[in-house]
Amino acid sequence: MWQSSPPGSIYDYIRVASFSIGPDGLVDQWSRRAADLFGVPAEEAMGKDPVEAFMPSDLRDRGRRRVSEILDGKEWTGLVPFRIPGQSRPQGIAEMYVMPSETPSGERAALCIVVDVRALRHIETDLAASQAIFGQSPFGFLLFGTDLTVTRANQRFATVFGGSADDHRGRTVHDYLSRPEADRMTDALRRVLETGESVTELQIIGAAPGSTDRRHWSINLYRVHSGSGRPIGVAGLGIDVTRRHNAAREAASARRNLALLNEAGARIGNSLDLEATARELLDVAVPGFCDLASVDLYQGLLTGDEAPPGRWGGSHDVGYGGSAELRRVAFASAVSDTPLRTDQNADGGCCGTGPVDVGSVHRYPFNSPCAGALRTGRVRTVPGGDGSLVQSTLVVPMVAHDVVVGLVQFSRTKGSEPFGERDRALAVELAARAAVCIDNARLYRREHERALILQRSLLPPGDPEAAGLDIACRYLPGTTATEVGGDWFDVIELPGHRTALVIGDVMGRGLRAAVAMGELRTAVRTLAQLDLEPAEVLSHLDEIARGLGAPAGAQQSARAHKARGPELSEVYLATCVYAVYDPVTRRCTFANAGHLPPVLVVPGEEAELLDVPPGMPLGVGGEPFEEVEVELPEGALLALYTDGLVESRDHPLDEGLSAFRSALTDPAELGPAYGGEPSAHSLEDVCDHILATLDTRHGEDDIALLMARIQGLPSEAVGDWRLPREPRSVGRARELARAQLTAWDLEPLVDTVELLVSELVTNALRYGEGEIRLRLLRDRTLVCEVWDAGLVQPRRRRARDTDEGGRGLQLVGLLSEAWGSRRTPRGKTVWFELPLPDGEGVAEPTVEQLLSMF
Repeated sequence: MWQSSPPGSIYDYIRVASFSIGPDGLVDQWSRRAADLFGVPAEEAMGKDPVEAFMPSDLRDRGRRRVSEILDGKEWTGLVPFRIPGQSRPQGIAEMYVMPSETPSGERAALCIVVDVRALRHIETDLAASQAIFGQSPFGFLLFGTDLTVTRANQRFATVFGGSADDHRGRTVHDYLSRPEADRMTDALRRVLETGESVTELQIIGAAPGSTDRRHWSINLYRVHSGSGRPIGVAGLGIDVTRRHNAAREAASARRNLALLNEAGARIGNSLDLEATARELLDVAVPGFCDLASVDLYQGLLTGDEAPPGRWGGSHDVGYGGSAELRRVAFASAVSDTPLRTDQNADGGCCGTGPVDVGSVHRYPFNSPCAGALRTGRVRTVPGGDGSLVQSTLVVPMVAHDVVVGLVQFSRTKGSEPFGERDRALAVELAARAAVCIDNARLYRREHERALILQRSLLPPGDPEAAGLDIACRYLPGTTATEVGGDWFDVIELPGHRTALVIGDVMGRGLRAAVAMGELRTAVRTLAQLDLEPAEVLSHLDEIARGLGAPAGAQQSARAHKARGPELSEVYLATCVYAVYDPVTRRCTFANAGHLPPVLVVPGEEAELLDVPPGMPLGVGGEPFEEVEVELPEGALLALYTDGLVESRDHPLDEGLSAFRSALTDPAELGPAYGGEPSAHSLEDVCDHILATLDTRHGEDDIALLMARIQGLPSEAVGDWRLPREPRSVGRARELARAQLTAWDLEPLVDTVELLVSELVTNALRYGEGEIRLRLLRDRTLVCEVWDAGLVQPRRRRARDTDEGGRGLQLVGLLSEAWGSRRTPRGKTVWFELPLPDGEGVAEPTVEQLLSMF
């Protein structure tokens, strides 16, 4: 049965034509394919001599001979160059097959079959290329038919998946891949076959037969067409990219680790709190590095133990039959509904210790991985137990400067990627960074506590007492600042029941500032005992401040001060207010060295800042200090303070001072005026009210507050007399003293006072000048003062056996609790002090002490 050539026939790929030659050697038949091949229509070819029409001139003789032989009945096959008529050069080569034939009348003729050799060569080249791709390609190559079954596979594919290339014909992708991956591949094949759109870099995961190793393939798919353009299948090229995938994963892991280290550098150690540093470590690690994590620190580290928490190979851990006591300070989890503890394994923990809650103190058994990591300082990997959600745990000791400060555990749950060597190195690095920060926090806390101890030891113990003053004070060290400050205050008793009130602030922070504060406070107390004027005291302090921190033997001069450089100068600059209050006159003398002005609250009036010239801070030098004398009314409040009370980052100094004055004069809080009626609030309540009212932002800076309520000595507690410069004044002085003591019901002191007054008045007559003044003051003790206009200070000396005098001051020193002398604007004052009869007093001098004077 005849039918037309279907699409995809061999004739669609090769060029075949036919024509016939009659007995006369001329073309008598010319097919349409011949017309296409030679480019000559039938009407032009019919009746032509093929040799003359289609062969080059140099080949025509040989061509005529061949035609004659063919017409004589011989077959011939060969390659014949041909040209298009009108063209001088050959256009191609044809393979010709000539078969003798006969006409109906019996004459000799010939049938010629012509094939274009160029088309055959193209087919041959295409077949060779196809074979090279399938047979010699280093990549797996598959050809799928329209039914998505394998029609051809190359040897490389067969090498990976077994058997020969022909064994894979008829298979589908489900024979090679898991169901999810095979479904993805099938969908891609169907989409390429239907749309003609290629698919590149399709990532497929599977395993070769007989292997459990996960392989990664990159698949490229494109549709294959026949010569007529009909789709006949899909070609697939597979490349094993497992190494590339692993390298990319390693690179991604390295980038992640670098990012984690960068984040750790930015987030860990932002505070000097041990627990906060541990939490910062876990914030970085979870979930970026692991799923669960916990931090244990040595209990001794948290309680301020001076001994190192642990050293590699030391006996610190062994002494307890395991690890020393540790406290769980932090825990983090990326797993939902996980309690704040490490219930990692079925037995309760990676070391079998049971669940550990945050904040609890525990120990690890001696043979446990955790105790071993603490002893050796080396990381341990602990696999998860049966029934546990944890796949594995890295137990990493926290080591800083060869000292183990604690332990961190990083855990990954089942289903996560297991820990690798790179992960172990990262875990050690994270733990080491946190350990250094924790050790720094430990060292800081130790220095901070020492500075606080030093600072508090130098402050007045409890609430100081002073004659004619009700005193209350507050000192709040900074808590959130990195180091302690140098704020201080002091209340110093002076002769004559006077009191020195001091407040100061050393610029700078830390232990050095606290030490400088201690040195300045000691210097203030020493200078106060010399009973110098306030401005003179500050001048001496200025010289002392400039000498702090100078090398041994350095001259305390401006030149030496400049040679030390700016650093020490800044550390040891200080501000100070020194005030001396006299309860008899109710007058207070102030001198200021760059400090904030005192605040005075007079009953019934608003608080005011006293106009005390600020002067330059201590340590600057070169400027004298001025004094201001202020009369303080009975019941007035005097407040000395440091800048931490009135200044912060959130509001300027002027606003703080205004708020401070308002808090001091708030009637709703402080009760009625202080005048004749007693205040409804004690001075302690006033201090508490101020600290509660002001926005001090406590923690940014130290706060020192010293408040005094004026309660001068009543007139009946003072005996004051002036005596002429004559011998009988000695007896008169004894009589006045006896009468005053009797009025005060202090008869037990009469004999001693008479004797000592007689000695001091006698010395004033013998060595002094001008009028003599005798004053007795009664408060918590009895003070006797003898004034004269002489400038020569009395000096206690040991009299020789032959001396008739010189033993008066020795007697004063033996019988009194304290004695001394001070300069006044118009001379000097010699004084002694005795305890009241109900006090403990001083012991009576022994016979040996009395005889030692002779």
